Amino acid sequence: MSPRKPDTPDEGEKAEVEAKKRRLRRKKATEATPAEPVAEPEQGEAQDAAQEAPEPVAEAPAAEEEPVAEEPVAAAKPTKAAAKPVDAKPAAPTAEPAEADAEPKPNARRPRRKAEPEAPAATAPTRKRAPRDYGDTPPMVRAHAKYVRTSARKARLVCDHIRGKSVDEARAILAHANRDVARDWSKLLESAVANAEHNHELIGDDLRIHAVKADEGPTLKRFRPRAMGRATKIRKRTSHLSITLTPKGGDN
Repeated sequence: MSPRKPDTPDEGEKAEVEAKKRRLRRKKATEATPAEPVAEPEQGEAQDAAQEAPEPVAEAPAAEEEPVAEEPVAAAKPTKAAAKPVDAKPAAPTAEPAEADAEPKPNARRPRRKAEPEAPAATAPTRKRAPRDYGDTPPMVRAHAKYVRTSARKARLVCDHIRGKSVDEARAILAHANRDVARDWSKLLESAVANAEHNHELIGDDLRIHAVKADEGPTLKRFRPRAMGRATKIRKRTSHLSITLTPKGGDN
């Protein structure tokens, strides 16, 4: 077994012992210094101080003021200016003129200007232009659509119906066609009409289809798995479509 350590006083006990020692020292210090007696003034000095003090002077009563009788004031006669009614409305404040040389503030906002009402534009009466005489060489307007995802044979079955027709008749035929390629032909026809109106200043309703054709495009090769480990080809056909328009009066 380890030797027993001697008991040591705790820190709290040490603090209590020191506080008691301080109290005893303060008591001894107060008992050792007796209170000094306060010196009382002598009798002769008190009498001299009383003689030197000034005597209070009695104030004289203020004389009572007699009430003064007020004389009656005659009522003032109303003048002409007072008889006139005065306008109750105050005068409007006059706006001070802005200083011409004043520098504008950097963050000052400019007043917004009111938008003036626009005058209605004069619409000129629409007139139908007379068909032009193009002579021996009428203009030809073309439009092309390449790599259309349909076979050339299917496209030819539709374009044969609109060859030589006017633009209005071709639009009606393509709108009622049962094949999907009719949508591509309709888009191509509208593109050709827009080219004629924008580039050659022609009238779209006065045009007819001079030539229309569908050529074969590149074929996309694909394969499909079949029985016994075989593979068969799938050909995804494409075609190039073209339309040529000419004015109706330019027939040769």
